Amino acid sequence: MKEQEKANRYVAFSANENGVKFIRLWFTDILGNLKGFAITVDELEEVLNNGASFDGAVIKANARSDESDMIALPDSSTWQILPWRPSENSVGRLFCDINNPDGSQSEYDSRNVLKNTIAKCSKLGLNYYVAPEIEYYYINPETKNLLNDHSGYFDQSSVDSISSDLRRETVLSIESMGIPVKHSHHEGANAQQEIDLRHTNALTMADSVITFRLAAKEIASKSGYYASFMPRPHQDHNGSGMHTNISLFEGGKNIFYNPKNPNELSPLGKNFFAGLIKHSPEICLITNQWINSYKRLTPGIEAPVLASWTIGDMNSLIRIPSYRPGREESVRIEYRLPDSATNPYLTFSIILAAGLKGIEEKYDLPKPITTNLSDMSSRDLNKFGIKFLPKTLNDAILLAENSELISNCLGNPLKKIFIENKKIEWEDFSRSVTDYEIKKYLFL
Repeated sequence: MKEQEKANRYVAFSANENGVKFIRLWFTDILGNLKGFAITVDELEEVLNNGASFDGAVIKANARSDESDMIALPDSSTWQILPWRPSENSVGRLFCDINNPDGSQSEYDSRNVLKNTIAKCSKLGLNYYVAPEIEYYYINPETKNLLNDHSGYFDQSSVDSISSDLRRETVLSIESMGIPVKHSHHEGANAQQEIDLRHTNALTMADSVITFRLAAKEIASKSGYYASFMPRPHQDHNGSGMHTNISLFEGGKNIFYNPKNPNELSPLGKNFFAGLIKHSPEICLITNQWINSYKRLTPGIEAPVLASWTIGDMNSLIRIPSYRPGREESVRIEYRLPDSATNPYLTFSIILAAGLKGIEEKYDLPKPITTNLSDMSSRDLNKFGIKFLPKTLNDAILLAENSELISNCLGNPLKKIFIENKKIEWEDFSRSVTDYEIKKYLFL
């Protein structure tokens, strides 16, 4: 029996054993918004074997055109039962790849982009692992105010009972779906939380990030709150990042580890690191895709603003976390650019593409900056060849339009539609009259 057939049979068996009546077929649009539709269990076998047709224009997000038939083909390895739905007549879910009616991959499917990028990595004999640290806020959906939990960084106070309970239920929920959690804690700002997922292969992790974001919202909703992954929902507090820990393995060997100098990355690790630094400005549109993303990427709130690296500076774009002797497999790069509202499929893809570009072309890693980045003048920055990250979404669009790296990674059709979406967003924002403008100019 073929592996795919065995996997499909397991899904059908599990659905029957657990009284599943509905199966949600999940995928995302190109911006990473979860989309999907439900089938009944009676349709499951047919859909597992042949997929299900739907209006594929939805995956193009705001730049959607006329209806376009596409096929959602379930990935049987992603089968799980949704723990927040009723246990009677329960609901399962399957992530899907999006194909054209002729069976070819859709050019607009983010998940396929990541699978293809991973395949290029695999041809080099390398396995790509990531571990995101996901930050978010609890808010009151009626007032839009932050949940006032009177807590701060790593607080374990009893006054934090609401957000603590919501975090607990969220962790239990996603772990029941096979998503292991490394840490969970209160973050520095009022109502801000962080849940760190344990490292795994990038495709599984991208699915897990999408699942986690929905789980957090579902759990919060039951208590009358909303889990917001907006990059910076309050001007007086830090933004919500998704620092992404990255490692590459060749067989069982971590290729970032340097046995000759354990305090430094290996030569290949340095090349990968250098690729991220060099290409971060142009890929920022992918990792930080919203207008509000650039309210997080501002000085003084522990977020990067420069394409550089330092040792011990919380504003650094990249850092190398310490590891314990004997745990060489844990050597990794922490990439601090992405925010929590990113499309994880495209972000994990472009991170890998930038790093591999550094390896393939043997980029030299610049020396770390030893002075405080905020104290450096423009002349100093030019002297060290340090570039600013984009300051607005429009700046990011202009850089991305000319990016060969993005074209090669995402493909020109998806890149074009993605940028078209972002231009629509920027134009809408540019026409908007904000509260700031009303307060500042109304009585002119």
